[in-house]
Amino acid sequence: MSSPAQDEFYMQRALSLAAATTALTSPNPQVGCVLVRDGEVLGEGAHLYDLYDHAEIVALKQAASRGISTQCATAYVTLEPCSHHGRTGPCADALIAAGVSRVVVATCDPNPLVSGRGIEKLRAAGIDVTTGVLQQQARELNEAFAHFISTRNPFVTLKAALSLDGRLAPPPASRFSGEPFWITGLAARREVHLLRHAADAILTGIGTVLADDPKLTDRSNVVGPNGEPRRRPLLRVVLDTHLRIPLNSYLVRSAATSPAHGSDLLVLTSTAAPTHRIATLVSRNVDVETIPEHAGRLSLPAALATLAERNILSVLLESGCHLNGAFLRQNLVDKAVLFYSQIEIGEQGIPFAHGIASPYQFEQTLHHVTRELVDPDARVTGYLREPWPQA
Repeated sequence: MSSPAQDEFYMQRALSLAAATTALTSPNPQVGCVLVRDGEVLGEGAHLYDLYDHAEIVALKQAASRGISTQCATAYVTLEPCSHHGRTGPCADALIAAGVSRVVVATCDPNPLVSGRGIEKLRAAGIDVTTGVLQQQARELNEAFAHFISTRNPFVTLKAALSLDGRLAPPPASRFSGEPFWITGLAARREVHLLRHAADAILTGIGTVLADDPKLTDRSNVVGPNGEPRRRPLLRVVLDTHLRIPLNSYLVRSAATSPAHGSDLLVLTSTAAPTHRIATLVSRNVDVETIPEHAGRLSLPAALATLAERNILSVLLESGCHLNGAFLRQNLVDKAVLFYSQIEIGEQGIPFAHGIASPYQFEQTLHHVTRELVDPDARVTGYLREPWPQA
């Protein structure tokens, strides 16, 4: 019989396998599996969306390829084995057929329609099931998937780089138009690219595009240890009510399309947008969609619904004070990641979010807050709502 320490050891290994699949599984969850018997790893693996097989099947196939029986083995799985037919058959059935005697599950399936059914099927087959081993780590890994599968809305993370006195940038009059103003250091900027790498889409407003001419690209291949591959391109999304995005902006000039994924630049606009502008942007590989307005501005819930239709599970909001404020006022932000530098900008600088006195005041509304040093800057991470249902 395995000890709690052994269970955590092998579950940590399964979690490491799952974590290595960042940006390679969406819209499916990141899942790892390790098969063990008498202290020997028989097979292990993780799910990759393009290869179909779930983590349990990958591990079972690895054991079979080595001519190893999995009878009486223990399976460590970071997410409850599925019990239904989807793109593949039920993993619970595969584990039963493989003769495993015990299954250790980090966390249950977040889908309220199927949660617990895989565990029930395993127990009905006489398999010993242990749940909740390193549950919090497993849930953090799949918070976007859990939120999406239970709400059908993308998980929105607001990211902001701020001065010590809570400003996004100096006043426009003191800046060069079209050039970004770096507040934080290189280490924090590397962390931002890892956040982008983990997201399906990055969203900003036309004001940020006109002021900074940003790239909004995933450059984790520069800062990551292994090239940080992606299954599908990071979707860059711009909210632009009157379609003012410049044709010579970096976003438009770099827009690219692929047969499998379409354009990597989506501009959401209103029905009043000039048709000739739409046609010109489309001819330059830009995807343009019209969405409803609310109070003279694009409807943010409609924007998120449009992204949900594209199976965008996670959105990184990198914008200015007006869009930050609008998302927060409408309760559309799920998580916040704030980077603070050591510089001060002054009262004339651009605030964190319109309608919020300071980011320090905003922090008081967060829960499960963590604070860490990203030398020489600091990062504060917290949640506005629980991503997992009934958590």
